[in-house]
Amino acid sequence: MTEQTCVRCGARTPPYDAVNAASSDGTYRLLCSRCFNEDMAQWADIVGFEHPQFTPVRLLDMDGGSHEFHFRSLLLGDQLSLEAFELAGNDESEGYRFQILDEPRSDPFVLLGKLVQKMMRALATKHLREDADGLQVADTMVRGRIEWNGVEDVRQPCVVIDGRRVEWNDFGAILMAFEGWQFRLELLDPSDEA
Repeated sequence: MTEQTCVRCGARTPPYDAVNAASSDGTYRLLCSRCFNEDMAQWADIVGFEHPQFTPVRLLDMDGGSHEFHFRSLLLGDQLSLEAFELAGNDESEGYRFQILDEPRSDPFVLLGKLVQKMMRALATKHLREDADGLQVADTMVRGRIEWNGVEDVRQPCVVIDGRRVEWNDFGAILMAFEGWQFRLELLDPSDEA
């Protein structure tokens, strides 16, 4: 993973902790999350905002699989976003990802507690199972995240279910076990409880 340099403070930062922020002149600047938050606090007139940083945590899923989560906090004007995500090599469209939003002056440790609870609830559920026929829906509900499949000039998604990337065609094949069934598709903001 190639580190990037924040144009404001000069810090070397991993790509997941960098923000491409628009300037008033229409150009973009690469900022570390700390500098981005400082700029946003100034723009939103939030005095005394402190950039929260958290140590990565390791949580187990229902099968005993271990998942290491990193955290990023971003001040989005009138909201503070706290995100947790797995690093899956250089591919940002894999692994679990969670987000919670609250007021900018929220206690970041209270937010962290809420986010970890959300993560633990998600890790306690499996939506896919694997058998001799390959991946199957474990029950009758599947929750996941829509991502870009990474192929240039192709507007086709992939999905991430149980922290596992599933290509769109493979997901379609999984659903064929339910041919003739009805379905309901509900799209939720990443900060909502799925």
